[in-house]
Amino acid sequence: MPFINISTSAKIEDKKKLLEEISILVSSLTNKSKRFVMAKLDDNYEMYFEDESPCCFLEIKSIGSLNPSEMAKPISEFVYERMGIPIDRTYISFEDVPASFWAWNGRTFG
Repeated sequence: MPFINISTSAKIEDKKKLLEEISILVSSLTNKSKRFVMAKLDDNYEMYFEDESPCCFLEIKSIGSLNPSEMAKPISEFVYERMGIPIDRTYISFEDVPASFWAWNGRTFG
């Protein structure tokens, strides 16, 4: 049930590959099955962060299993290595969602 939402001003050529790779990374960082990781990519967006250089904003939501202080660096490095966006041009928002607020397959998790 982890969800990662990527918004970037960069144009991503191989979107499917990027989504699969970030799903694997988030799965390993949260110790949750890749089967339940959902990833969304909005690329080539008009974004401004000090100037018009490429930037990225990631939202990561999960029922537990988030450790922002340990996850921020590998995710930022992933963005730099796969998308070419420097880590100082990337924001990441982490949100721990209560199980009773997250549904799948017609029912909530808690």
